[in-house]
Amino acid sequence: MNPAEFGRRVLGWFDAHGRKGLPWQQNPTPYRVWVSEIMLQQTQVATVAPYYRRFMERFPTIRALADAELDEVLSLWAGLGYYARARNLHRAARAVRDRHGGEMPADMARIQALPGIGRSTAGAILALAFGQRQAILDGNVKRLLARFAAVDGWPGQPAVAARLWELAERYTPVERVAEYTQAMMDLGALICAARRPRCDRCPLMAACLARAQGRETALPSPKPRRALPVRSTRMVLVRSADGEVLLERRPPAGIWGGLWSFPECPAEVSVADWCQDRFGLEVEVERPWKVLRHTFSHFHLDITPVPARVREAGGRVMEGERFVWYKERDGEPPGMAAPVRTLLAALTSDLLNP
Repeated sequence: MNPAEFGRRVLGWFDAHGRKGLPWQQNPTPYRVWVSEIMLQQTQVATVAPYYRRFMERFPTIRALADAELDEVLSLWAGLGYYARARNLHRAARAVRDRHGGEMPADMARIQALPGIGRSTAGAILALAFGQRQAILDGNVKRLLARFAAVDGWPGQPAVAARLWELAERYTPVERVAEYTQAMMDLGALICAARRPRCDRCPLMAACLARAQGRETALPSPKPRRALPVRSTRMVLVRSADGEVLLERRPPAGIWGGLWSFPECPAEVSVADWCQDRFGLEVEVERPWKVLRHTFSHFHLDITPVPARVREAGGRVMEGERFVWYKERDGEPPGMAAPVRTLLAALTSDLLNP
């Protein structure tokens, strides 16, 4: 199928069936498109939509995001996962404010120079917000093109990725680029689905090589599987005499960077001795809770929660940038990862219902 016919079929389908009411499609400024593209990385539309609305209400402009504290950004991101995206978004907003006068540059090289923005995300911003002829290759489009052209191999392999980029560049039209870009994402998400492609509804079915070969569910080739390693940690759930919970900010790099969490005690030491040595707190250690497993993309984390009560009413760690005593009456907890939020909810429920 030549590029003109490919584009005509894709756009015809989009006009009749494409998604046109998504929140980031309303007033698609470069900033609004950028935030949506970052949130949509490895996250489904239905999950992203309410987060996006809240985020844009609080940070309606690049400057508003750049001027905010990272804590507030992470708090609004909590639950979306992959927190490096939020940290990079905040860093990039400050770079746009300081280097580009608060306006997203309409240039591929300058956009890609910003933290957290790769080739496909940059292409989406330029196509959807500026109308530039730029190809994209997100997960949905990779799957669609791999099937359409029967491209063997895992898309994460350089040679396979290069072939898919060639196809993406070839089929991207000159006109109606924004609509075409959204159409390709929609086709991949709604029709050329990973497990149950709806080939009978696809405008490209007649020329799809995977369909012709009976391999529509076999392509693209999956990532080579390997057993995920298991790491473990022990989180100490320290409660003061008046019901406050001790939280510690994690280092900026690494998992959950910059988020608030429970202090982590090495497995080989006494929790009571560790709390005394590290915090100067005399605590009564309770029976550990059941292990909570949290799975990242590259490993499992087994968390052993260990509740501990401060013995003396006046014993407490000084608050600052690294530590905070949290109590439910203070309102929403600060930004924290989903498993930490789960443990905090269980702990505060126990405090309220002893």
